[in-house]
Amino acid sequence: MIRLQSFVLTRLLSSPSASPLPSLHRLLSTAVVAAPQISPNPGFAVADYLVETCGLTRPQALKASKKLSHLKSPSNPDAVLAFLAGLGLSSSDVAALVAKDPKFLCAGVGAILEPNVVELTGLGLSHSEIARLVSLEGSHFRIRSIVSKLSYYLPLFGSPENLLRALRTNSYLLTSSLDKVIDPNRAFLRECGLADCDIAKLCTGVPWILTAKAERIRSMVKCAEAIGVPRGSKMFRHALHAIGFQSEDALAAKVEYLKNTFRWSEAEAGIAVSKAPTLLARSKDTLQSLSEFLISEVGLEPAYIAHRAGLLTCSLEGRIRSRYYVLNFLKANGLLKRELSCYSAVMMSEKLFMKRIISPHKEALPQLAEDYAAACRGEMPTNFRLTWTQNGL
Repeated sequence: MIRLQSFVLTRLLSSPSASPLPSLHRLLSTAVVAAPQISPNPGFAVADYLVETCGLTRPQALKASKKLSHLKSPSNPDAVLAFLAGLGLSSSDVAALVAKDPKFLCAGVGAILEPNVVELTGLGLSHSEIARLVSLEGSHFRIRSIVSKLSYYLPLFGSPENLLRALRTNSYLLTSSLDKVIDPNRAFLRECGLADCDIAKLCTGVPWILTAKAERIRSMVKCAEAIGVPRGSKMFRHALHAIGFQSEDALAAKVEYLKNTFRWSEAEAGIAVSKAPTLLARSKDTLQSLSEFLISEVGLEPAYIAHRAGLLTCSLEGRIRSRYYVLNFLKANGLLKRELSCYSAVMMSEKLFMKRIISPHKEALPQLAEDYAAACRGEMPTNFRLTWTQNGL
């Protein structure tokens, strides 16, 4: 049987076929017919097989072999390894899969694994995506019910890539009941004004949102409403994202920190959080740095910042500071044709900022684009530094 396995794997790996599974099925069928019948080998050593054939370390093999003590022959494991090779899994992928889920070697190739591949291909998954799914969720892939679960999730997440990303952070999506847990949670989030695309995005930041108890999700919604972000508002999803990992006490403490750091009143803090709820998820160090720059260096008033809290969701080094340097430089050299606020400049898309602010000066200031790029990397170009000093800042 070892010779059979070697023959099958060699043929598979050398085959130019773009679709390995049909050839895999033919090779296995031909090889099994041609091979002499082999009775169960009473001397079959599972641990040795796991080391020599599957690539596990000796400690891994000893641990995994406890779940495979019933195996008396390498016949089924050989077929499974050939199946995995046909999907394109590397030897290291196979070793990782078997170490994580030794019982995958006992799965029925013809009864479960191959039908799963056929049906998932019909749902739009490529062989490479199926291979990633097997590596990620091997224990669930050897069960037929995975097809019905994925057929439910694919329209929700919009693409296999988005679904695989969600499964990477929350495998409970494949174990939770669709009827009792997932669908009711999805229905409630829809009642709150979230479309499926919003729910899918929310799952990226708060992976457990669909598999959590209903009471926890309702509590999150109440917290969002309490901080001034009502259901149906465009910031509602962002509020749930920010709230997701924090207790009510932690949220209250963060609001208090915002008030002290940006010198806001209770009302101003409420305005800021309702406009940019992701502030609640930003680190204290980041918020402190933003306050020091915007209030102490740029000179913006706390109330002004509260009403334009979107500023605080941007990167200080990669966006705010670098664009302020550019505006300051252009103003100092009389090149800014119209007054442009720091807020307006920061909130522009990168493409629009380059088109309206950088490109018009490429002949008069050919170094401007390079200096801006350096500033985005956290450097202070000489031209900007001189202007900064001349302005007394």
